[in-house]
Amino acid sequence: MALEVSNTAFEHREIELKKKPPHLLEISPKGTVPVLWIQDQGEQRVIEQSLDIMRWALARHDPEGWLLDKQIHQREMLDLIKENDEHFKFNLDRYKYPHRYQLSDPMPYRHQGQLFLEDLNKRLEKSACLWGPTRCLADVALMPFVRQFSKVDPPWFEQLPFEKLKSWLHDFESSALFVSIMSKKRIWAHAATTSNDKLTPQG
Repeated sequence: MALEVSNTAFEHREIELKKKPPHLLEISPKGTVPVLWIQDQGEQRVIEQSLDIMRWALARHDPEGWLLDKQIHQREMLDLIKENDEHFKFNLDRYKYPHRYQLSDPMPYRHQGQLFLEDLNKRLEKSACLWGPTRCLADVALMPFVRQFSKVDPPWFEQLPFEKLKSWLHDFESSALFVSIMSKKRIWAHAATTSNDKLTPQG
């Protein structure tokens, strides 16, 4: 979404993690996604973390002001993203995949995740998005994880008294930006560009 909103031209390569293309492992041996492979005026660089990719793209062009203007707000926003990445995702993974972690009871992790969502809902009671009336980096960085959490047990999630959070999530899922990014792509299997590779115009 950050690449799209920043009008960065890019080729989208959809891969199957069970059949990782050799080129992926060549440029990023860790073998996880996303990976951004930058080729700019002869310089090659690989960025392997979602947040780093987002910040790279928005540093080039940030038409919606996702990075926020005030430095103090930027620090607070990055602290919230760090809490999401280090704590909420920890609990989400164990709630969503208890057998992967050899857990007999994922409910304590669901409860911890719920507490984080409660804090988000309190923020959203003050404004439509986490840092005001329009979305910022934190909204976009956290939304995919909140969405994953909501899909583990949808009936349970829907009965939570977090109406602002649920509205925030629904607005994201129905947005033109999210819908365009989530459209189905054909699995990429070779280096040649095909008609199904995603290219966006340079802004």
